[in-house]
Amino acid sequence: MTENQAGSNDVGGQTLIPMETLAENIREWGMQLGFQQLGFCDIDLSEHETHLEEWLAKGFHGEMGYMQRHGTLRSRPDELIPGTIRVISVRLDYLPESEVDVEALLKDPVRAVVSRYALGRDYHKLMRKRLQKLAARIEQQTGQFGYRVFVDSAPVLEKALAEKAGLGWIGKHSNLLNKTAGSWFFLGEIYTDLPLPTDQPVNEHCGDCVRCIDVCPTQAIIAPYRVDARRCISYLTIELRSSIPEPLRPLMGNRIFGCDDCQLVCPWNRFARSTTEPDFAPRHGLDSPELIQLFRWSEKQFLRRTEGSAIRRIGYECWLRNLAVALGNAPATTEVSRALEEQLHHPSAMVREHVEWALAQHLS
Repeated sequence: MTENQAGSNDVGGQTLIPMETLAENIREWGMQLGFQQLGFCDIDLSEHETHLEEWLAKGFHGEMGYMQRHGTLRSRPDELIPGTIRVISVRLDYLPESEVDVEALLKDPVRAVVSRYALGRDYHKLMRKRLQKLAARIEQQTGQFGYRVFVDSAPVLEKALAEKAGLGWIGKHSNLLNKTAGSWFFLGEIYTDLPLPTDQPVNEHCGDCVRCIDVCPTQAIIAPYRVDARRCISYLTIELRSSIPEPLRPLMGNRIFGCDDCQLVCPWNRFARSTTEPDFAPRHGLDSPELIQLFRWSEKQFLRRTEGSAIRRIGYECWLRNLAVALGNAPATTEVSRALEEQLHHPSAMVREHVEWALAQHLS
């Protein structure tokens, strides 16, 4: 073994160490920064690229045109960031402590259901800062190296990379699953040119279970491991910027931002643990809010109360659109009708359309 292979020589004032040792150090630093799991993988995503191309060809991405515009950048990390040969994938649990029974909340049509991930502070900045700290710590030991941090911020196949890195397996609902953590977690990545040793993927453990497929309110999971985003409530309430198709509106119930139904019924989530991150704790009572109360927020109130939240990205018009649909699905009461009528002359044609639809539900 040469000196370079043994990692005992100096380059640029930095002592090289074996990549195996560096990898173990990175895992330890990651845990110290609050991540629950960390793994390493190569960048061969050819199998996932084929799946993505077929999904796009069928138009399942809906109005998410950026999915197609990015071409192979998403499935070929070295095209997105030249020189990339490894990916460091991390997991951060987010399930907030809450006394609210979500399944009971779904059956309470006068209250709104917000996806659990969006109840607290937006995870993007929090995770990005920690990944930057991790990269800086690596640089202290290796000297300058090529890297870039991602947290749902660029064309990255994060679930495919996490699966290759051994963080879990992609379930039939298309979410990543972990035997000890379920699916209530965020993912982040560091693309790097360091030749780190790679981890082995874990086996798939969904078996014959189809609970996620059966429970989907809009039947968006059209087959195991295949989701038609155009029917998915998360897409309809978050990604879609135009009118929600009328046939799907009654199926949305009181879900106003995202949908967790497929996660709620997953047997593996009985092992999920609540997060210890204070930033992920519910804010502004969004874990059990009243529909009418939220619908009556002014735009100024919306912007103030969603500051630092993932909810703000949909904007005020889509917020009212989603709530109008939920109110249309709520029991017909004088108070509900009055709240809807207050927005009948909203400047947005999209908001007015959904308000009119909601009022019509109470007249039929």
